[in-house]
Amino acid sequence: MSTSSGGQRSLFRRKPVEAFVSETRPDAEGGELSRSIGLFQLTMFGVGATIGTGIFIVLTEAVPEAGPGVIVSFVLAGITAALTAMCYAELASTIPVSGSSYSYTYATMGEIVAFGVAACLLLEYGVSSAAVSVGWAQYLDELFSSLFGFRMPEAILAAPGEGGIFNFPAIVLVTLCCLLLMRGARESAAANAVMVIIKIAVLILFVIIAFTAFSGDNFAPFAPFGAAGIGVAASSIFFTFIGLDAVSTAGEEVHNPRRTLPLAIILATIIVTTVYILVAIAGIGAQQYRAFEGQEAGLAVILRNITGSAWPAAVLSAGAVISIFSVTLVTLYGQTRILFAMGRDGMLPEVFHRLNPTTLVPVRNTIIVCIFVGALAGFVPLGVLIDLTSMGTLVAFTVVSIGVIILRRTQPDLPRGFRVPGYPVTPILSAGFALYIISQLPYSTFALFAVWLGVAAIIYFTYSARHSRLARGEAVATEDPE
Repeated sequence: MSTSSGGQRSLFRRKPVEAFVSETRPDAEGGELSRSIGLFQLTMFGVGATIGTGIFIVLTEAVPEAGPGVIVSFVLAGITAALTAMCYAELASTIPVSGSSYSYTYATMGEIVAFGVAACLLLEYGVSSAAVSVGWAQYLDELFSSLFGFRMPEAILAAPGEGGIFNFPAIVLVTLCCLLLMRGARESAAANAVMVIIKIAVLILFVIIAFTAFSGDNFAPFAPFGAAGIGVAASSIFFTFIGLDAVSTAGEEVHNPRRTLPLAIILATIIVTTVYILVAIAGIGAQQYRAFEGQEAGLAVILRNITGSAWPAAVLSAGAVISIFSVTLVTLYGQTRILFAMGRDGMLPEVFHRLNPTTLVPVRNTIIVCIFVGALAGFVPLGVLIDLTSMGTLVAFTVVSIGVIILRRTQPDLPRGFRVPGYPVTPILSAGFALYIISQLPYSTFALFAVWLGVAAIIYFTYSARHSRLARGEAVATEDPE
């Protein structure tokens, strides 16, 4: 159908893959993003967005659920992440543009579904950026205490309703990330790569020291809570893998994207999974699984018990501070690129698509995002929104997995830099695992998620449906999927 056809079916008009490709040419109207990121930097994007505070605290939550069998939980979560990563890799190599799941869905399932997925992604990136910024303030305060013996006033460490006036360090972090992102994608990627190397080094240091106190006796009994406990722990652990999709938001700023994007996604998944499993084995080998329950700053406590010194707390706190900076930088970057793609499609105002002519960075877009995230981090209690982040991410994962199947059926001859092995079993398993984890979320999350999608629907029907380039006839839509 063309964009002139009306009725309900026009809501599912799809943007042709060829249109995405033509828009990314350097001579495209409005100017486009600069290709300045290589394979190593892009891989570090994925690792940087994924390895965050989660691994520093997840053992405290997961080991009491599964015992030493939590190692199997990490393997299961890693397999689930790998299945999804392969689906992202195929679509990223086929549609190598900014926008991640939003762009892929626009090409496979239609406009209104794409807008809903974009809402999920913006929820994921926006709330997670704010949430980890709040965590940064806590670790920064702990680092100051360890190094200098003083703590910041409570009034500037928490939002109203959480015992403070505003979270000043969180606002500072978002501001620093904003300034770095405005300098350019290459500079942001280089800074992120340095931070990722540092935080991996901190975790490797933990593994090395923990292995000096390794005891095989700590692995018995291996699965005290059975397979059910391992499954529950895997659901908890999976969320430490969220962030791998950030790689695909850089599709238009990568050299040789059809090769680089899938390679970076797969390499990031391998690195993250390997680091997580090593940390789990070392931690359990150094400490009885029963000791993990209720243990705050568990990795630091393990090192303190082994070395008899307070310096591990400082090292782990420094690692967490650097880790969170890296996560915040990449999630803010991802959000700006999704909004950039939506602005180009006319789904949002043109301001989100405008680039600085010197740096080729969407500066106004970046400032708007950072003001919004900074306000969330500084003034809004975020605890109730954390599960919403997981819901938004998992919905996007599910849609991407289904999108692989749709695009294989509707356009089998498209050039693909990577093909999902084991098709169609792999994308079906990926979607199935994501849906299963969604089913484990509390009912309140579903209610809040429905409200969020309702707000997105209002924006779509009052603005986007009329202003999209397909609706205005500036591009030709493909036939609606049956």
